[in-house]
Amino acid sequence: MAAITIFGKGNMGQAIGDVFKQGGNEVNYLVNGDPVKDLGDIVVLAVPYPAAISIAKANPTALVGKIVVDITNPLNFDTWDELVVPADSSAAEQIKQLLPDAKIVKAFNTTFAATLQSRKVGGQQTTVMAASDSSEAKAALEAALKDSGVAFVDAGTLKRAHELESFGFLQMTLAAKEKIGWDGGFAVEK
Repeated sequence: MAAITIFGKGNMGQAIGDVFKQGGNEVNYLVNGDPVKDLGDIVVLAVPYPAAISIAKANPTALVGKIVVDITNPLNFDTWDELVVPADSSAAEQIKQLLPDAKIVKAFNTTFAATLQSRKVGGQQTTVMAASDSSEAKAALEAALKDSGVAFVDAGTLKRAHELESFGFLQMTLAAKEKIGWDGGFAVEK
């Protein structure tokens, strides 16, 4: 059992929390203005990209040694036509620069809240893909997701966060244009 702190209690934060609870983990939430203390070993940034950057900037000491899971897709929400991070980087890599002593993992950004809640994408099991330079962090995340009803795929090093964010961006723009539903998306078959 892992102790997990989730920043944000929106649709994604609650869906991720439910997944972790089903896996037998202890979950607590922090919302804007809550004191940042007693953080779990795994900390999930279930907030928009600008808020994730603000949390990282404001709490570098509290996040030392923690597994920090970035779920963001850093879209330009004014245009829905581009990512706002450099083309050779990712939101996760930007957070890593701010938190060099944390173990950064990119995960949950290629799933929608509805597919986490249902544990299904079409007829397939919902899959959480994770990228990190820390094999220990990925193993801890995979262990925390055991018995949660979702599958886990190791997507490689943190450099792969760029592709995961592009994939998440594509999925979100397709849903926004009603080409797919917010309860759909892409499935991974193992």
